[in-house]
Amino acid sequence: MTESAPGDCPGTDIDPFSDEFLADPFPHLAELRDLGEVFYLRKYRVWGVARHSEVTAVLQNPAVFSNAAGVGYSNLKTEEPWRAPSLILEVDPPVHTTTRGILTRILSPRALRDLQERFADEADRLVDRLVAAETFDAVTDLAQAYILKVFPDSLGLPPNDRDNLLTYGGITFDSLGPRNERFEAAMGRAEHIRQWVADNCARHALTPDGFGAKIFEAADAGVVSEDEAGLLVRSFLTAGVDTTVSALGFAIRRFAEHPDQWEMLRQDPSLARSAFDEVVRIDSPVIGFFRTTTTEAVLGSTTIPADQKVLVFFSAANRDPDRWNNPDEFDITRRTAGHTGFGAGIHGCAGQMVARLETEALLTALAKRVSRWELAGPPTAALNNTLRALASLPVRAHQFATHRVVPATA
Repeated sequence: MTESAPGDCPGTDIDPFSDEFLADPFPHLAELRDLGEVFYLRKYRVWGVARHSEVTAVLQNPAVFSNAAGVGYSNLKTEEPWRAPSLILEVDPPVHTTTRGILTRILSPRALRDLQERFADEADRLVDRLVAAETFDAVTDLAQAYILKVFPDSLGLPPNDRDNLLTYGGITFDSLGPRNERFEAAMGRAEHIRQWVADNCARHALTPDGFGAKIFEAADAGVVSEDEAGLLVRSFLTAGVDTTVSALGFAIRRFAEHPDQWEMLRQDPSLARSAFDEVVRIDSPVIGFFRTTTTEAVLGSTTIPADQKVLVFFSAANRDPDRWNNPDEFDITRRTAGHTGFGAGIHGCAGQMVARLETEALLTALAKRVSRWELAGPPTAALNNTLRALASLPVRAHQFATHRVVPATA
């Protein structure tokens, strides 16, 4: 890593892994955008991009800005990773072409249609129960409970101890940062959780009707090895839990704070998918991932040497005023095409279509039953080196008089 930025590249002492930054990143992200097309984070001796044009340029050029050295601060080519790298996110072509192709074939239009009905049924059951109670936690009782049911079910995971998936996700996203207190705390919990995930992603643990079993069919066909199939199940699982839970928590908070937007969705539930994308744009569960230059790279007037880490701020690009009108406003009718909340290019989130179906089903179920939202207590943030999320969001869901659910009695 370069000790200091050469030439005219602006340097900054902003620390994107500090508690202050993570608690409220958007003012700091605006400062980073204002620095220029490329900047240098002096504390970590890495480069950064925060404007939409440069962020998308990096994401669309994996030959120069590689994922294979890891999407975190550590360089996986020179440092020992705490777990085997992701076969979706932390590989480049041709390996990535093979593994992504397996997932693309599995997530066919027909398979996604089959999921829609299952997601809708589970959403209806959960929402009926929660709305009957009126007051609940939108993170733990709604977002986590729903995603930990429907997404692992779709993969064919066993039903027991699924809270471990949240712990594993938190460790994984913390591990993408520098070796700070959050990183060290995560590593202290890693061994047991890593083994649990590996055991539950193995062929023998999976039901025969889930996506996981279909991934192992690729091993039977010789496309990947048995071990690689297990890693691919794990990689897909990691991509589909924490970020969706985070987005759902932020969605309910947004709707509680913007009742006009909830009323719009209530009147037209077909806006559920665009509402989800707007939440992912404005709240950006993933603050950013790293890339590593494979050769000398030129962005605008800045030349970045080879073998340098570049922190790509998805969350800053998603509020770039040069790309979005009124970027800090929540508007569920916004045309969000081009947002980087799921990344972009060949490494864009593999599970984003599943996430859209999941959240569309849940928001639609809520829109049919909830007339308005009210915060029942202050939200609590869950600070993580990479993932923005709420730990708790107490809410009161006001029911329609015509759709009042009576709590079950003993």
